[in-house]
Amino acid sequence: MRAGPGQVLAGRYRLTDRPDLLHASAVDERTGEAVRLHGLELPAVLTGGQDPDEPVPEQAERLVRRVAAAGSAAPVHPRLLQGSGVFADGELLWTVEEQPAGVPLAELAGAGPVPPYRAAELAADLAGALRALHEAGLTHGNLTAGSVVVCEDGAAMLGGLLPGVAEEALAEELGGPGGRRRYEVRATLVGPVAERWPLDGGPAGDCWALGVLVQRLVTGRSPFPDRDVPELVTAVRDGRREPSTVCGPLAPLVERLLQPDPALRPTAAAVRRELADLLAGAPEPADEERAARALALRPEGPLVPMTPRRRGRGGPSGEAVAAPDRRPLIPPALLGPVLVGGVFLLLVLGVAAVVLFAG
Repeated sequence: MRAGPGQVLAGRYRLTDRPDLLHASAVDERTGEAVRLHGLELPAVLTGGQDPDEPVPEQAERLVRRVAAAGSAAPVHPRLLQGSGVFADGELLWTVEEQPAGVPLAELAGAGPVPPYRAAELAADLAGALRALHEAGLTHGNLTAGSVVVCEDGAAMLGGLLPGVAEEALAEELGGPGGRRRYEVRATLVGPVAERWPLDGGPAGDCWALGVLVQRLVTGRSPFPDRDVPELVTAVRDGRREPSTVCGPLAPLVERLLQPDPALRPTAAAVRRELADLLAGAPEPADEERAARALALRPEGPLVPMTPRRRGRGGPSGEAVAAPDRRPLIPPALLGPVLVGGVFLLLVLGVAAVVLFAG
């Protein structure tokens, strides 16, 4: 069903924007919160080719239950976007996730390479979210630039858990637990996204994906060829990738994250600790900005004359306070007579002094 802005899905989510068939923004009318809807196309074998108002077939209901279970098991963490629902609507399976104010990391990465220390800040946020998931016994499996939101305060939040679970569940539903058929279905659903194709799953696979993402952010490209799925999977299997040395100060960590042997990769908790140590010794961004401003051509003098201010005094906001207004002690109208009287008095005193000393 091609629902548009203003329409309500699942009796709860009023759409505010739908840029394409599989993505929409909405307001949860029960909570008033902004949410993001991710759609997954269900083949006719699951929907039965029926009208949206007819009951959902058993296979689709099974997918809904599986995805909902993952959402219920997910921990609450400040760097983890919360999935709040899943439902089938005709030929689409929708997952619902909170939508904070911010921009997708993919949008920032598309503007050009991210400086290494900024990439380290983002990776530390993501490692914290992964650690919380792993400690809860969950694997994310969908860590990409498209599943991360960078909030207005600069923090990165990891989303995409429910859409990733839905894709993996659908691949298994259609292709079985493994083998060529599942690979083909998964390749169609996921596409040539390097972060989604580790040699192994579980927490170690998430950490491998984090290494791929960090190198992508710093260099602007994937460390593996990603023109198509077969080439990508073969390169991952053979370890054919761009060296991690291009990552600058992050190179040693990325190299360990991309080790083929999962036992040699650091855990999410260890990654976060290492990134914290790296950031503790990072150059201050303000110093770099100050150095850049120092190269700018400046005028030789102020463009607007400055009014002299008394030093050592300030108001509540720290600004200088002008000297108080002092009025003259003698009004200007009396100044002339006063001066004449003063001169006459001096003459009298002078004559008196001469008479006194002469007498």
